[in-house]
Amino acid sequence: MKFVRFRDPAGAIRRGRLENGRVQFGSDSYDLESDEVDLLPPCEPSKVVCIGRNYADHAAEMDSDVPDRPLLFLKPPNTLAAHGDTVTVPGGKERIDYEAELGVVIGEQCRHVPVEDAMDVVEGFTCVNDLSNRDDQRQEKNWVRGKAFDGAAPIGPVLATPDEVPADAFVRSRVNGELKQDGARSQLIFSIPELIAEITTYLTLEAGDVIATGTPEGVGPLEDGDTVEIEVEGVGTLAHEVRIPDAPR
Repeated sequence: MKFVRFRDPAGAIRRGRLENGRVQFGSDSYDLESDEVDLLPPCEPSKVVCIGRNYADHAAEMDSDVPDRPLLFLKPPNTLAAHGDTVTVPGGKERIDYEAELGVVIGEQCRHVPVEDAMDVVEGFTCVNDLSNRDDQRQEKNWVRGKAFDGAAPIGPVLATPDEVPADAFVRSRVNGELKQDGARSQLIFSIPELIAEITTYLTLEAGDVIATGTPEGVGPLEDGDTVEIEVEGVGTLAHEVRIPDAPR
């Protein structure tokens, strides 16, 4: 089953089911591709917990070692953007990268979750683009400027329940229709249960929080006006445009 958050024609925010290209909410039905509804991120996370270098080939392309434990960093709620948005990224930078990721949506407040019970706290999966400002990321250790700028975490378009997403689901990105990344969930160095167990050792996850599980090899720079598509098998395709303004004076 797939769920979407949307703003209906009256301006109310709703959560409905996606069935055959239509959004179902009670007795109302809306065409997803029409202008009847505005899609929103499919969940409302208090935080996005991101995993660095969780694909060996991506670690290699970044000239970095594979970590011996999950490399964690955070994106706050200001980073959220939705399917169909135009995301304005920081201007005057040499490199703003796309990063296709499988997003794990947490279904309940949890702490100290054992590996064997970790999938019990998962509500579903979604697509994430971990937009990255490499200029500043290279200069700081906490990556606030590099990873936490406004709109740096487009998420969507739907929340797919776990049964919809295969264990070897592909994770892909396209820029202006050209395939850039083509990885798989099965290539994760640290599995989803291992990530949940590690994260909840240190902090409480809330319902709606998202874990961005890492990106495959093939990351690269974006240009003003580019269209980015992030596709996860069983979820669908998250698409958004990029606006790169002139450098601030």
